[in-house]
Amino acid sequence: MPNLTSLEFEALDISGDNYLAWALDAEIHLSAKELGETIKEGNKAESKDKAKAMIFLRHHLHEGLKSEYLNVKDPQVLWTSLKERYDHQKTVILPRARYDWTHLRLQDFKSVSEYNSALFKITSKLELCGEKVTDADMLEKTFSTFHANNVVLQTQYREKGFQKYSQLISCLLVAEQNNELLMKNHGKNKTTDGQGHIRGRGRGGRGRGYGRGRGRDFGVRQRGSFKNARSHQNQENKGGNKQVTQGNACYRCGGNDHWARLCRTPKHLVGLYQQAVKEKGKNVETNLVYEDGEATHMEIADILAPEGNMRI
Repeated sequence: MPNLTSLEFEALDISGDNYLAWALDAEIHLSAKELGETIKEGNKAESKDKAKAMIFLRHHLHEGLKSEYLNVKDPQVLWTSLKERYDHQKTVILPRARYDWTHLRLQDFKSVSEYNSALFKITSKLELCGEKVTDADMLEKTFSTFHANNVVLQTQYREKGFQKYSQLISCLLVAEQNNELLMKNHGKNKTTDGQGHIRGRGRGGRGRGYGRGRGRDFGVRQRGSFKNARSHQNQENKGGNKQVTQGNACYRCGGNDHWARLCRTPKHLVGLYQQAVKEKGKNVETNLVYEDGEATHMEIADILAPEGNMRI
């Protein structure tokens, strides 16, 4: 098991999935160490430089690959062997990268930063496979994948005449950030009461019960009053319901000690009570009813006395 902390980049996996990235990292680091000539064909590097390059390359190989190339001592031979073995990854990665590029759309992402990250991942794969993606390509990809509801915004950005993709993405990121701040400020201008009803801040009253919000408790004081109770009864009567008296149960929670408008029962208890009422309504009692519909049904023989018992 290699010591990952001592590696300058990820070691080449035996499957070769990371070969393209590994080859790029290895070539850059060898050049930085002035050992880049050691992996070129027909090089005339000194033996000590070849040894240093070989140590570096083997250090960044999977343990299985180290065993397979145990007898290779020339860095150029090792480099060529690995290239012949894993260079086919380009033919595997390239079709997938092209597919991802074709189906990349700005409207499919929740944020501009997510889209930007996905775009650069795809373009880096394409460039590793030898396909160059220009700023014009990235600009057109972004413009053409705006959501249909943002046609006007897309036209405005086109008219600005951006020459680099970085300029466009900077404007989009700033606009997105400003939009988020506006939404947060809009949300702070609203508060909720104890029952979760939204109340505006700008027209507050003298206390908790005297607010002038537009919630269900509009105009009702904390202790309640006869006037408010009468108005509540009138509203109930207008809706076709029975007139409510002080002794009736609250239709929200079933309690007898308060009005429904002044009910402060938690929502989950109200929900349980309402569910119980619904279940009770489903259990309808049925009774047998005769077709005659009469309370009593008697024949003429039931009225006349038997012949033997008749008195003349």
